[in-house]
Amino acid sequence: MPKLSELKPGEEGVISKILGKGGALRRIMDMGLTPGTRIKVVRKAPLGDPIEFEVRGYNLSLRKNEAELILVEVVK
Repeated sequence: MPKLSELKPGEEGVISKILGKGGALRRIMDMGLTPGTRIKVVRKAPLGDPIEFEVRGYNLSLRKNEAELILVEVVK
C-alpha cells in the first residue's frame, strides 16, 4: 500500500491507515484525515516539501514526513 507522500500531483486516494502515535496521530486526525477519507494531491513544492492536498472541500498542506505516516489506496 503506498504512502500519501508517494502520490503524484493529480492522483487521488482513500486513506486506509494512519501509522502515527500519540500527538502526531491526534494532530493528523484533527485536520480531518481519517480512514475512509478521499484525498487528492494538488501540488508539491520544488523540493518535495510541503505537499498540498485537497480533502473534504479544502486545501491542506502537510510536511513530507507527516504524509509518510498515511497509507492510501490509489483511486483510478
